[in-house]
Amino acid sequence: MRLIVLLLLSICSLQSMAQCKTFRISAKGDTLNCVDKNDMKRGKWTVHMESLRGNPGYDEEGIYLADRKEGIWRRYSLMGDLVFIQNYKWGNLDSISQYYTIAGLEHEESWRAMNPDKAYDTLEVQDINKENSYVNVVIKNEGKSMKHGTWKWYRPGSMTIIKSEVYVLNKLKVPGEKSDMAGEANVSDSTTATTKKPEPKKEKPKEVQEFEKKNSGKKASKVRDGRTG
Repeated sequence: MRLIVLLLLSICSLQSMAQCKTFRISAKGDTLNCVDKNDMKRGKWTVHMESLRGNPGYDEEGIYLADRKEGIWRRYSLMGDLVFIQNYKWGNLDSISQYYTIAGLEHEESWRAMNPDKAYDTLEVQDINKENSYVNVVIKNEGKSMKHGTWKWYRPGSMTIIKSEVYVLNKLKVPGEKSDMAGEANVSDSTTATTKKPEPKKEKPKEVQEFEKKNSGKKASKVRDGRTG
């Protein structure tokens, strides 16, 4: 049985290498850093970067799909400490990304990836002012990630949140602010339109009221005003 498993793994490895123009083999026998015949990165990748011009070096690992980062990517310092965990879709940041220091989790970011192959995209977005309410938003696609969701900052060495921000399609939401989810306008509470009250009706003079009362029901008579014709 063990020989069969090894044989199947060998066949899969050979098929994978046959699709790669360049690649390398890891210590575990995995095919890494594959560049296919169309010069597109694919499969598992590891990247090693030495320190350069004051910038710290790092080791990075993740998966490429059709030359775009996909799924979970991790970066470590050259000392082996975790620097961040990022999630990708279509080569853009998507969902939650976590950033670390030596003390532990430092902050989290929330992103919504846009498909670079589309000119416009329709997204289902939750109305932050109305629970369990969603609207479809059509937006122009610039092929980039958009800040979307809650960003959190933590006290060093603990999971205590010291700051948070909420974004909806790249727009920071201010507490108490109203927004239409179609992105047509944002109206704050301080600038909400109000309906103008009608002015109170002025009471007619007593003499006019008595005249109208005496002449109610009578035909209106013409009054000469000095004009001819």
